[in-house]
Amino acid sequence: MEPKLSSLAERPEMRERVLGMANSWPEFVTQGPVGNAHYGRISDELPEYVLFAEDERGEVVAHAHSVPFALHAEGRGELPARGWDEMLVWAFGDLRRGVRPDTVGAVSVVVDPRLQGRGLSALMLSAMRDNARAHGFSEVVAPVRPSAKHLEPHTPIEEYARRVRPDGLPADPWLRVHARAGAAVHAVAPASMTVAGSLEQWRHWTGLPFDTRGDVEVPGALVPVRCEPERGYAVYVEPNVWMRHAL
Repeated sequence: MEPKLSSLAERPEMRERVLGMANSWPEFVTQGPVGNAHYGRISDELPEYVLFAEDERGEVVAHAHSVPFALHAEGRGELPARGWDEMLVWAFGDLRRGVRPDTVGAVSVVVDPRLQGRGLSALMLSAMRDNARAHGFSEVVAPVRPSAKHLEPHTPIEEYARRVRPDGLPADPWLRVHARAGAAVHAVAPASMTVAGSLEQWRHWTGLPFDTRGDVEVPGALVPVRCEPERGYAVYVEPNVWMRHAL
Protein backbone atom coordinates (compact mmCIF):
# COMPACT_ATOMS: atom_id res chain seq x y z
CA MET A 1 0.00 0.00 0.00
CA GLU A 2 1.22 3.50 -0.84
CA PRO A 3 1.98 5.43 2.37
CA LYS A 4 -0.43 8.20 3.31
CA LEU A 5 1.20 11.64 3.20
CA SER A 6 0.14 14.56 5.40
CA SER A 7 1.54 17.77 6.84
CA LEU A 8 1.54 18.79 10.48
CA ALA A 9 -0.48 21.85 9.48
CA GLU A 10 -3.23 19.45 8.41
CA ARG A 11 -2.83 17.12 11.38
CA PRO A 12 -1.16 18.93 14.31
CA GLU A 13 -2.13 16.16 16.71
CA MET A 14 0.55 13.98 15.09
CA ARG A 15 3.47 16.17 16.15
CA GLU A 16 4.73 14.03 19.01
CA ARG A 17 4.44 10.83 17.00
CA VAL A 18 6.31 12.38 14.09
CA LEU A 19 9.13 13.76 16.22
CA GLY A 20 9.25 10.58 18.28
CA MET A 21 9.72 8.27 15.29
CA ALA A 22 12.88 6.15 15.46
CA ASN A 23 15.85 7.37 13.44
CA SER A 24 19.38 6.26 12.64
CA TRP A 25 21.29 9.49 13.31
CA PRO A 26 24.56 9.09 15.21
CA GLU A 27 23.97 10.71 18.60
CA PHE A 28 26.62 13.39 18.16
CA VAL A 29 24.89 14.70 15.03
CA THR A 30 21.90 15.72 17.16
CA GLN A 31 24.03 17.76 19.57
CA GLY A 32 24.77 20.85 17.46
CA PRO A 33 23.67 24.11 19.10
CA VAL A 34 22.00 25.48 15.97
CA GLY A 35 19.98 22.31 15.43
CA ASN A 36 19.03 22.11 19.10
CA ALA A 37 17.85 25.72 19.03
CA HIS A 38 15.88 25.56 15.78
CA TYR A 39 14.93 22.07 14.62
CA GLY A 40 12.03 21.64 17.04
CA ARG A 41 10.71 25.07 16.09
CA ILE A 42 9.94 23.94 12.55
CA SER A 43 7.04 21.74 13.66
CA ASP A 44 5.76 24.47 16.01
CA GLU A 45 6.12 27.55 13.81
CA LEU A 46 6.20 26.15 10.27
CA PRO A 47 4.02 23.01 10.44
CA GLU A 48 3.07 23.30 6.77
CA TYR A 49 6.71 22.42 5.99
CA VAL A 50 6.73 19.22 8.03
CA LEU A 51 5.47 16.25 6.03
CA PHE A 52 5.06 12.69 7.23
CA ALA A 53 4.09 9.30 5.85
CA GLU A 54 1.94 6.65 7.54
CA ASP A 55 1.64 2.99 6.69
CA GLU A 56 -1.63 1.06 6.48
CA ARG A 57 -1.67 0.67 10.28
CA GLY A 58 -1.32 4.40 10.83
CA GLU A 59 2.30 4.14 11.99
CA VAL A 60 4.59 7.03 11.08
CA VAL A 61 7.29 5.59 8.82
CA ALA A 62 9.03 8.71 7.48
CA HIS A 63 9.05 12.47 7.77
CA ALA A 64 10.60 15.46 6.01
CA HIS A 65 11.33 18.93 7.36
CA SER A 66 12.02 22.03 5.29
CA VAL A 67 12.10 25.79 5.85
CA PRO A 68 11.40 28.82 3.66
CA PHE A 69 14.00 31.58 3.67
CA ALA A 70 15.16 34.59 1.66
CA LEU A 71 18.21 33.38 -0.23
CA HIS A 72 18.25 36.47 -2.41
CA ALA A 73 17.94 39.02 0.39
CA GLU A 74 20.50 41.81 0.56
CA GLY A 75 23.87 40.49 1.67
CA ARG A 76 23.09 36.89 0.72
CA GLY A 77 22.54 35.55 -2.79
CA GLU A 78 25.00 32.68 -2.48
CA LEU A 79 24.38 29.40 -0.72
CA PRO A 80 26.38 29.69 2.50
CA ALA A 81 29.55 27.81 3.41
CA ARG A 82 27.97 27.19 6.81
CA GLY A 83 25.25 25.22 5.03
CA TRP A 84 22.69 23.57 7.27
CA ASP A 85 23.41 25.74 10.31
CA GLU A 86 23.28 29.02 8.40
CA MET A 87 20.13 28.04 6.53
CA LEU A 88 18.26 27.48 9.79
CA VAL A 89 19.53 30.76 11.24
CA TRP A 90 18.46 32.64 8.13
CA ALA A 91 15.03 30.96 8.03
CA PHE A 92 14.07 31.79 11.59
CA GLY A 93 15.63 35.25 11.43
CA ASP A 94 13.52 35.94 8.35
CA LEU A 95 10.42 34.58 10.05
CA ARG A 96 10.97 36.79 13.09
CA ARG A 97 11.49 39.93 10.99
CA GLY A 98 8.72 39.21 8.51
CA VAL A 99 11.09 38.94 5.53
CA ARG A 100 9.43 37.40 2.49
CA PRO A 101 11.05 34.03 1.62
CA ASP A 102 12.01 33.13 -1.93
CA THR A 103 13.49 29.65 -1.52
CA VAL A 104 12.77 26.44 0.39
CA GLY A 105 15.62 24.68 2.13
CA ALA A 106 15.55 20.94 2.78
CA VAL A 107 16.40 20.34 6.43
CA SER A 108 15.97 16.58 6.79
CA VAL A 109 14.42 13.43 5.42
CA VAL A 110 14.16 10.68 8.04
CA VAL A 111 13.01 7.10 7.44
CA ASP A 112 12.23 4.52 10.11
CA PRO A 113 15.43 2.40 10.27
CA ARG A 114 13.39 -0.79 9.84
CA LEU A 115 12.12 0.43 6.46
CA GLN A 116 15.20 1.94 4.88
CA GLY A 117 15.95 0.85 1.33
CA ARG A 118 12.30 0.76 0.27
CA GLY A 119 12.14 4.06 -1.56
CA LEU A 120 10.65 6.13 1.25
CA SER A 121 13.44 8.71 1.16
CA ALA A 122 12.76 9.39 -2.54
CA LEU A 123 9.02 9.57 -1.80
CA MET A 124 9.54 12.15 0.95
CA LEU A 125 11.95 14.18 -1.16
CA SER A 126 9.39 14.27 -3.97
CA ALA A 127 6.69 15.30 -1.49
CA MET A 128 8.93 18.10 -0.20
CA ARG A 129 9.41 19.37 -3.75
CA ASP A 130 5.67 19.23 -4.40
CA ASN A 131 4.97 21.04 -1.14
CA ALA A 132 7.38 23.85 -2.00
CA ARG A 133 5.81 24.20 -5.43
CA ALA A 134 2.32 24.29 -3.89
CA HIS A 135 3.46 27.17 -1.66
CA GLY A 136 4.57 29.16 -4.69
CA PHE A 137 8.32 28.50 -4.70
CA SER A 138 10.41 27.70 -7.77
CA GLU A 139 13.46 26.20 -6.09
CA VAL A 140 14.44 23.85 -3.27
CA VAL A 141 18.03 23.87 -2.06
CA ALA A 142 19.49 21.09 0.05
CA PRO A 143 22.66 20.91 2.15
CA VAL A 144 22.93 17.18 1.60
CA ARG A 145 24.69 14.88 4.07
CA PRO A 146 26.19 12.22 1.75
CA SER A 147 25.09 8.88 3.12
CA ALA A 148 28.27 6.91 2.36
CA LYS A 149 30.87 9.61 3.05
CA HIS A 150 31.39 8.26 6.58
CA LEU A 151 33.10 5.26 4.98
CA GLU A 152 35.78 7.62 3.64
CA PRO A 153 36.34 10.21 6.38
CA HIS A 154 39.70 11.34 4.95
CA THR A 155 38.51 11.86 1.38
CA PRO A 156 38.15 15.59 0.64
CA ILE A 157 34.47 16.48 0.33
CA GLU A 158 35.13 18.36 -2.93
CA GLU A 159 36.47 15.18 -4.50
CA TYR A 160 33.74 13.01 -3.04
CA ALA A 161 30.91 15.31 -4.15
CA ARG A 162 32.01 15.24 -7.79
CA ARG A 163 32.46 11.48 -8.00
CA VAL A 164 30.06 9.93 -10.52
CA ARG A 165 29.15 6.49 -11.82
CA PRO A 166 29.47 5.46 -15.48
CA ASP A 167 25.85 6.55 -16.01
CA GLY A 168 26.73 10.07 -14.88
CA LEU A 169 24.80 9.95 -11.62
CA PRO A 170 26.55 10.69 -8.30
CA ALA A 171 28.37 7.77 -6.74
CA ASP A 172 26.94 8.55 -3.30
CA PRO A 173 23.49 6.98 -2.74
CA TRP A 174 21.79 10.01 -1.15
CA LEU A 175 23.26 12.47 -3.61
CA ARG A 176 22.00 10.11 -6.31
CA VAL A 177 18.43 10.21 -4.94
CA HIS A 178 18.51 14.00 -5.17
CA ALA A 179 19.95 13.87 -8.68
CA ARG A 180 17.25 11.47 -9.85
CA ALA A 181 14.66 13.89 -8.46
CA GLY A 182 16.12 16.60 -10.68
CA ALA A 183 18.78 18.27 -8.52
CA ALA A 184 22.30 19.23 -9.52
CA VAL A 185 25.39 19.52 -7.36
CA HIS A 186 26.05 23.23 -6.87
CA ALA A 187 28.84 23.62 -4.31
CA VAL A 188 30.34 22.25 -1.12
CA ALA A 189 29.36 23.62 2.28
CA PRO A 190 32.63 22.97 4.15
CA ALA A 191 31.30 23.93 7.58
CA SER A 192 27.66 22.94 7.32
CA MET A 193 27.24 21.75 10.91
CA THR A 194 29.47 22.27 13.93
CA VAL A 195 29.29 20.19 17.09
CA ALA A 196 31.63 21.07 19.95
CA GLY A 197 31.67 19.39 23.33
CA SER A 198 33.74 18.42 26.31
CA LEU A 199 35.78 15.24 26.17
CA GLU A 200 33.33 13.65 28.58
CA GLN A 201 30.43 14.51 26.29
CA TRP A 202 32.20 13.02 23.29
CA ARG A 203 32.96 9.86 25.26
CA HIS A 204 29.27 9.60 26.13
CA TRP A 205 28.13 10.24 22.55
CA THR A 206 30.56 7.81 20.91
CA GLY A 207 31.94 5.36 23.47
CA LEU A 208 35.47 6.33 22.39
CA PRO A 209 38.23 7.42 24.81
CA PHE A 210 38.97 10.87 23.36
CA ASP A 211 42.25 11.04 25.23
CA THR A 212 44.73 11.65 22.40
CA ARG A 213 45.39 14.93 20.63
CA GLY A 214 44.57 14.97 16.94
CA ASP A 215 41.95 13.63 14.54
CA VAL A 216 39.63 10.89 15.80
CA GLU A 217 37.67 8.71 13.39
CA VAL A 218 34.14 8.36 14.77
CA PRO A 219 31.59 5.90 13.35
CA GLY A 220 29.04 7.84 11.32
CA ALA A 221 31.15 10.99 11.07
CA LEU A 222 31.84 12.31 7.57
CA VAL A 223 35.23 13.69 8.62
CA PRO A 224 37.40 13.08 11.68
CA VAL A 225 36.64 14.86 14.95
CA ARG A 226 39.41 17.12 16.22
CA CYS A 227 40.37 16.24 19.80
CA GLU A 228 42.23 18.70 22.05
CA PRO A 229 42.63 16.89 25.41
CA GLU A 230 44.90 19.54 26.93
CA ARG A 231 42.08 22.04 26.37
CA GLY A 232 39.34 19.63 27.38
CA TYR A 233 37.22 19.68 24.23
CA ALA A 234 36.69 18.15 20.78
CA VAL A 235 35.08 19.68 17.69
CA TYR A 236 33.37 18.18 14.67
CA VAL A 237 32.86 20.35 11.57
CA GLU A 238 30.72 18.49 9.08
CA PRO A 239 30.84 19.26 5.36
CA ASN A 240 27.73 18.89 3.25
CA VAL A 241 26.99 19.22 -0.46
CA TRP A 242 24.65 21.92 -1.74
CA MET A 243 22.22 20.60 -4.33
CA ARG A 244 19.67 22.75 -6.14
CA HIS A 245 16.24 21.53 -7.24
CA ALA A 246 14.54 23.69 -9.87
CA LEU A 247 10.77 23.17 -9.65
